Amino acid sequence: MLIYKIFRADEWAAMQAQGETAGAPVDLADGYVHFSTADQAVETAAKWFAGAEGLVLLACETDRMGADLKWEPSRGGALFPHLYRALNMRDVTWSKPLPLDAGTHVFPKEML
Repeated sequence: MLIYKIFRADEWAAMQAQGETAGAPVDLADGYVHFSTADQAVETAAKWFAGAEGLVLLACETDRMGADLKWEPSRGGALFPHLYRALNMRDVTWSKPLPLDAGTHVFPKEML
């Protein structure tokens, strides 16, 4: 199953350069890397990245994350995937720009 992480361009560039990341500031504060399912990603973008340009969407395969991936209740009681280790480049299946069009992020067709 693919799950999704939204990064700002500089966060993605740093991960590419270092080969891994502990995540964005919110991830560091919470102690895990936040992900969303395909159904949750649109709302995540609207809530936490409203109006933000220069975003990158990462798709990651859950099978590669093993026991370090936990599904925990979050927004509205829905289960969200949380990774309790660094996110590695080998976890990433693909990355794509997440452009803004008329104030709304446009997700890749293969995700929706």
